[in-house]
Amino acid sequence: MNATSAPAEDLIVIGKIVSVHGVRGDVKVYSFTDPIDNLLDYHRWTLRRGDEVKQVELVKGRLQGKILVATLKGLTDREEARSYADFEICILRSELPQLTDDDDYYWYQLQGLTVINQLGQVLGRVDHLLETGANDVLVVKPFDGSLDDRERLLPYTDPCVLKVDLEAGEMRVEWDADF
Repeated sequence: MNATSAPAEDLIVIGKIVSVHGVRGDVKVYSFTDPIDNLLDYHRWTLRRGDEVKQVELVKGRLQGKILVATLKGLTDREEARSYADFEICILRSELPQLTDDDDYYWYQLQGLTVINQLGQVLGRVDHLLETGANDVLVVKPFDGSLDDRERLLPYTDPCVLKVDLEAGEMRVEWDADF
């Protein structure tokens, strides 16, 4: 298990090790992929917790409810597995599958976009997204040059998001600044 030489900006977080499972060194994993078990398609993981980075290899995994149980190569002891808790599971951005629809985006592509409403008012920048079940939600935080100092939660839906322009770094939305 070696440290990776990949720059941090090339890594995408796809899950997190949350605890141990059983007595053989398996770990419980919370997946950020959709569907959940897509995380198991990636066999080489970069684990990151603060400044600590490890390379591991997935031997096998399975879905158990809303959590994945994973077996990592060389990890056979429950106590050693416990030390892996709270590591983020990362892969190289280049390992993500190509999107087939021009209107599909990975969340990381939306983060940092300047959000502008239909009146040309700058509402802020996309900080991150939340999964709510009904639809995803954009968390838009203010910055110097924003209309005001309000954080806004906007639904990531077709009626709200009018246009995404990755090259310009902008997202146009149908949203009243008073909401």
